[in-house]
Amino acid sequence: MVTTEYLHAVELLRDKCQGCVGCVKVCPTEAIRVRNGKAEILGDRCIDCGACAAKCPYHAFHIQVNPLSVLSKYAYNIVLPPTALYGQFALSVSREDIWQSLINLGFNEIFDVSLAAEYAACELKEYLEQYTGGAKPLISSSCPAVLRLIQVKFPELINQVVPILPPEELAAIYLRKHAPERLHMAPEDIGIWYIAPCPAKEANIRQAVDVENSALTGSIGLGEIYGLVLKNLGGAAMLQVPTGSSYGMSWDFAGGELLAADLPNAFAVHGIENIGELLEQISMNKMPQLDYVECSACQGGCIGGVLAAENKFVAESNLQQRVRLMRGQEGASREETLAVTMKLKDFPCSKDYHKELVARPMMQLDDDIMEAMRKFERMEEVLCALPGLDCGACGAPSCQCLAEDIVQGKAHEIDCIFKLRSSVHKLAQGMADLVKQIPISHEPEPLNTVEDDNDEGK
Repeated sequence: MVTTEYLHAVELLRDKCQGCVGCVKVCPTEAIRVRNGKAEILGDRCIDCGACAAKCPYHAFHIQVNPLSVLSKYAYNIVLPPTALYGQFALSVSREDIWQSLINLGFNEIFDVSLAAEYAACELKEYLEQYTGGAKPLISSSCPAVLRLIQVKFPELINQVVPILPPEELAAIYLRKHAPERLHMAPEDIGIWYIAPCPAKEANIRQAVDVENSALTGSIGLGEIYGLVLKNLGGAAMLQVPTGSSYGMSWDFAGGELLAADLPNAFAVHGIENIGELLEQISMNKMPQLDYVECSACQGGCIGGVLAAENKFVAESNLQQRVRLMRGQEGASREETLAVTMKLKDFPCSKDYHKELVARPMMQLDDDIMEAMRKFERMEEVLCALPGLDCGACGAPSCQCLAEDIVQGKAHEIDCIFKLRSSVHKLAQGMADLVKQIPISHEPEPLNTVEDDNDEGK
């Protein structure tokens, strides 16, 4: 069995886990089991979407991001705020206020991801216009949780994923190339930090699925930064921040990618449950008339990420207000507006850094094909004997998963409460039948030794 290790951002806190199986039922890739009263994450299936962390009432899942104290390890720190960050604040808190607060927190420089989003959007539009062959619709590549979902559950769709890097990665590549020379510093002395709305972003930095090595140093959780920004608002320094227009600003809410890239024959789908259903339909070639689908694992897009502080509806309303305000101050056309903001020289192109996705199917019974076939036959037999209720009481999300675990030696048939009850009933019936067959002995009653002793005393 292949046991390739993947570096994840979601981990289980076993002391907090109550074994309630709630997480088992919400995981989109069936990556969680409850064994011996505690949840276990199957690393080869986990896509770091954070659905388990969002649903767990006991807060038993921890998302690994960097604390702000990590800035002290670097001589110079550049922060990449996503547009989702601005959605956490009402319109009364300006972008300039947020930037200044980030400087107050210890960052030395700010590069707004909205600008990189415009470059990514233009790349995407050009790619779709030049796409002449192959299956449709093409699929967004900006959400790493969706990329991992395709790798483990829908590998047949890999060729339909557009080879466009997410904006934060493009921005980091640009900074890695130009910042050391501009600052007269060694590259290893410069930290480049993304403010992450979800664990999949941090996981993609740890072990990128779309680039050989991420240019980002790491990420800091959006929720943590939100609280710190609120506490550190103030100051009036004039900051020179490369930033995008309303088109780039729209990137992090559902449908924003389509607005930024001006894609008419496309639509947006968000929420990991909906994404799974969508990919199933695309896999069956049910939507060939569509050019493109924007996919986000989080409800509402990145503004609804697990690490966000504000409610997703409030955040979207805040961000939409900012977009409308900016749009009212911009040129009449998209091209005219982007010509004002997209003035960076030598901004990276995805094709020079993009890495092809590699399939890693989640159900691989054995490396040896013959042994795998034997296990599959055994799994079918076990599955036929199970009730097919998919209740989750066994600690697996479905009867099929339990059957797979059984043939892999990781579970037993009596982990199913219905099989256990049937076994107990048969055992009880067998004991009852055995009792009926045992002859009753007629042994004499034991002597009353107490009375005999008294008699002897007399």
